[in-house]
Amino acid sequence: MQIALITDTHWGVRNDSLIMHNNMKKFLDDIFFPTLEERGITNVIHLGDLVDRRKYININTARRLREDFLQPLTDRSLDVYMVAGNHDTYFKNTNEVNALREIASSYPYIKIYDKVPELVTFDNLPILLIPWICDENRKESISRIQSSNAPIAAGHLEIQGFEMYRGSIVSHGDDRSTFDRFDMVLSGHYHHRSSDGTVFYLGSRGEFTWSDYDDPRGFHILDTETRELTFIENPYKMFRKVRYNDLDDDFLSKDIDYSQFKNSIVKVIVSNKNNPLWFDKFIENIEGEYYRDWE
Repeated sequence: MQIALITDTHWGVRNDSLIMHNNMKKFLDDIFFPTLEERGITNVIHLGDLVDRRKYININTARRLREDFLQPLTDRSLDVYMVAGNHDTYFKNTNEVNALREIASSYPYIKIYDKVPELVTFDNLPILLIPWICDENRKESISRIQSSNAPIAAGHLEIQGFEMYRGSIVSHGDDRSTFDRFDMVLSGHYHHRSSDGTVFYLGSRGEFTWSDYDDPRGFHILDTETRELTFIENPYKMFRKVRYNDLDDDFLSKDIDYSQFKNSIVKVIVSNKNNPLWFDKFIENIEGEYYRDWE
């Protein structure tokens, strides 16, 4: 059996940015759902931070979440296991009030894991699903983690010594030794993909800030027989850099494909700007693609 693992979708990120919504939909429609269909995958685990804001959700974001993700999951009769992340919970000391319960629990194929770690078996492979560990559930969560006989744990974990973003190592959180009993630990929360060979931070589904620039994002597939973890990259980049130099003959002779900038955030690095008219036209062409056909 193969299981799709996706995490840190952060619906509503960047102040409910429309181009973020559009980028997410393109990834889901062109990459995520087709991959599941091609491979015959019927089980999906979401490892936390379904939404971006802990306190509320924008009406349009709620609509896009339903139309672009939750309903398509249901229409395909996929069995979905959702683990609560820290961005999904209203309070910081308890998971009692959370977005998963309020938004996703009414869908027939979605199961919510938001209280304490629970064991779920996939094709004879036990996996301990671990929701966000907070003050209220910490004692019971650690107890279940330390007594578990499951070879794999999967959750929304904050473990010391891994990179939240590329180059930014986290010094707080749970000690790595807390999870030594597992052969494999799969986690959301940190947006940069990294691993020490046993703990695998799967990373977010896409780019959210310039810190994410050119850092591979996407989702993973776990084979329950071989325990092989396969990364499926999201090719749709959110952030792009382009250099402008109107004193460079090679640059001036290029036939630039401005469509690559559609629904993306562009940083123009100016080496030389000798002709303001050319530069203004260059910027207008980029902006034209940015706003083209967006909702």
